[in-house]
Amino acid sequence: MKARTIVFLIAVVFIIHGCKESTLIEKKGKNTMAAENISTQVATFAGGCFWCTEADFEKLPGVVKVVSGYTGGHKENPSYKEVSSGTTGHVEAVQVYYDPAKITYEELLDFFWRHINPTDAGGQFVDRGQQYRSAIFYHDEEQRRLSEESREKLAKSRQFDKPIATEISPFKKFYEAEEYHQDYYKKHSWKYQFYRSGSGRDQFLRKVWGKEMEMTRTGEKKEYQKPHDETLRKNLTPLQYDVTQKEGTEPPFNNEYWDNKREGIYVDIVSGELLFSSLDKYDSGTGWPTFTKPLEQDNIVEKEDRGLFMKWTEVRSKHGDSHLGHVFNDGPKPTGLRYCMNSASLRFIPKEDLEKEGYGKYLKLFEKSR
Repeated sequence: MKARTIVFLIAVVFIIHGCKESTLIEKKGKNTMAAENISTQVATFAGGCFWCTEADFEKLPGVVKVVSGYTGGHKENPSYKEVSSGTTGHVEAVQVYYDPAKITYEELLDFFWRHINPTDAGGQFVDRGQQYRSAIFYHDEEQRRLSEESREKLAKSRQFDKPIATEISPFKKFYEAEEYHQDYYKKHSWKYQFYRSGSGRDQFLRKVWGKEMEMTRTGEKKEYQKPHDETLRKNLTPLQYDVTQKEGTEPPFNNEYWDNKREGIYVDIVSGELLFSSLDKYDSGTGWPTFTKPLEQDNIVEKEDRGLFMKWTEVRSKHGDSHLGHVFNDGPKPTGLRYCMNSASLRFIPKEDLEKEGYGKYLKLFEKSR
């Protein structure tokens, strides 16, 4: 009887605060989620001239850096002259270092297909020979699987009349190209633009993809989706996975955003879909980030939850299907609602980063607030 009383009192405390009791207790100290930075991951692509491939990927939100080089052949430490002769087996390629919390490998693949001619087995555009062929070099089994699924999806889309010729091979070793090739499009912008305009690359891409290619270049077009569970387990912290996938709850007053006062937006940590704005955030006294309303109502799904012997209204993201928290009817005016969320389900993007993160159209919200 004594044990039941204790359990009941714990439940009451959490009801008062407005969120469910945590199902995961972190053992790594204060604010573990904030301290655990997700490491940068690497993807390797060959798309013809590496000047162009590097320039395209570096404009993509979530990409940290891109390095030009050579891979796929038999010659150790090859030079540009040797690779361009076609005798080394290597291709011109790039290594893309990216933040998986901001962009997924699947999104990189989708971007890659929209910036090459995947039906050309003999090179890319004006550059001919096997040293300029398109290829994906996977670093692990997950990248292999995702690459093959992506290529099959492209083939079934019938976007091209010819078969997809881009090869998918295991990554072995990457040799960085000479320094003068790195950031060539920045160092020699006039020469680069002259080469690119005459290569036929952009003319081909505009013809095949039209405005869709341009939108993927700037990052303004976003197709939100939930990654595979294997990807989630790899990219999320244990707490983030438990909260978003297992309906857990983080500790109050010991999470990343409960006291965050910076201007910006909050997106789903899983899918990146927009959820809330700092303009609608307020201190509810519960120790969790709380909002009066969503910024994008279409990205919010509300479901009945009968946990802890009570009827709750759970809040989930539409595309990522992440558990976010709960909504209550005891909030302030004008909505009277209290969206009590978990920091572990969210990623905050400050207003100064909205443009480069691909959410530039929301900058106007904060211009009006001044």
